[in-house]
Amino acid sequence: MKLHLLRYFVVLAEELHFGRAAQRLAITQPPLSSAIKALEEELGVRLLERNSKQVALTPAGAAYLAQARLVLERVAAAREAAQAVAAGMRGRLELGMTGSMVYREVPRIVETFGARRPDIEVNLREMSSAEQLEALRHGQLHAGFLNAKAFPAALASLPLADDRLVCCLPEAHPLAGEKSIDLKRLADENFVMFARDVAPANYDNVIAVFNRAGIHPRTRHAARQWLTVVAMVAAGLGVALVPASLAQAGMRGARLVPVRGLVPLTVGALAWRKEDAGLAVLASFVAVAREVLAAAP
Repeated sequence: MKLHLLRYFVVLAEELHFGRAAQRLAITQPPLSSAIKALEEELGVRLLERNSKQVALTPAGAAYLAQARLVLERVAAAREAAQAVAAGMRGRLELGMTGSMVYREVPRIVETFGARRPDIEVNLREMSSAEQLEALRHGQLHAGFLNAKAFPAALASLPLADDRLVCCLPEAHPLAGEKSIDLKRLADENFVMFARDVAPANYDNVIAVFNRAGIHPRTRHAARQWLTVVAMVAAGLGVALVPASLAQAGMRGARLVPVRGLVPLTVGALAWRKEDAGLAVLASFVAVAREVLAAAP
């Protein structure tokens, strides 16, 4: 059944006058009469009683009118939903996030986006950087907050605000009370390192810092999350270099001490597939992320 037949019928049922109904529909009376006749023939029932003086709904017509209105309302709602999604005003976003990103700009970005696009459902999934890259490659994520500096050619990226590596020490360590320390004073320590297979950028950044300082760290333990690194240090299993943003975790037993001479290091980014850049909901999210990052102190 063609939807315009329903619309013609509903307007005529409301006006009960062919002339007025045709005027509302911006058509002439003959096409309207033909449409109503075609609708009745398709249904096999008489919807309207009409003569030279009046038009009236039959009982079948009254029953059909209620359902026809529901159909047209649902069609209109479906159209509005499709247009809202196409405009980036409604939909769903699947986002990946490494655990430590909760202490960076990610919550503020997601909160700001949620306030502006309340009809878009945002789902955050904690995943390692390697897992996110694989999920992005297969189109299982719209975007991901991960620890990396270089990306495959198929991905676009937006770097997060600079973060600085600091020394993480057990609170009983002799250097834990210092305002800042020279990295060379840690040359003989046992280190807890980030596992390279999980996020090569995290591991390589730390190793690069050691290399510049002429230190060959004794790695005793490897962890898959920054918070695990801090927890292992707090347990007295060694010392580590970790992002300063982890201070927000407030983990007991560990102290974060600035290292003299270290410049801010950017190892966090929002990444998405270039072929998905045209998705309105993703474009809206990236735009909000850019705005929040530009306003970051």
